[in-house]
Amino acid sequence: MTTGDAGLGEEEGSVLLLTLGYVLLAVAVIFVCVCATDLYIAQKQLDALADSAALAGADGFTLQVEGDAVRAELSDAGVQEQAAALVAALPSDCELVSASTPDGVSARVTVAMTWHPPLLSPFVPEGVALESTATSRTALE
Repeated sequence: MTTGDAGLGEEEGSVLLLTLGYVLLAVAVIFVCVCATDLYIAQKQLDALADSAALAGADGFTLQVEGDAVRAELSDAGVQEQAAALVAALPSDCELVSASTPDGVSARVTVAMTWHPPLLSPFVPEGVALESTATSRTALE
């Protein structure tokens, strides 16, 4: 036996522990990335729902005729009715927080939901409250 081979027995298997540590780290990063991507997609879907509900709410106008002028006027009840109908028709767990008209020509709608991670992970919170607000204007041309 040579003097260079004397210490090899003590270091045997140390690469296996490093490899196992890197694999665990990689799995944790993958879980967090999957959950972050799902959270991003859920927020974008909620934004799209808020946009759609605001657009539907802007269709809840009544026509006001004053002399030769005709204008579309929104009411809080009309915006609420149209937005609630759209949110109820979609198969999601979103809820309509508010729907109103701040100025009589714009519909402002706020929707909310709670996001839950798709993968069980100790690095990601269990539920995250998401909220989105959108505004749409109505106009006669």
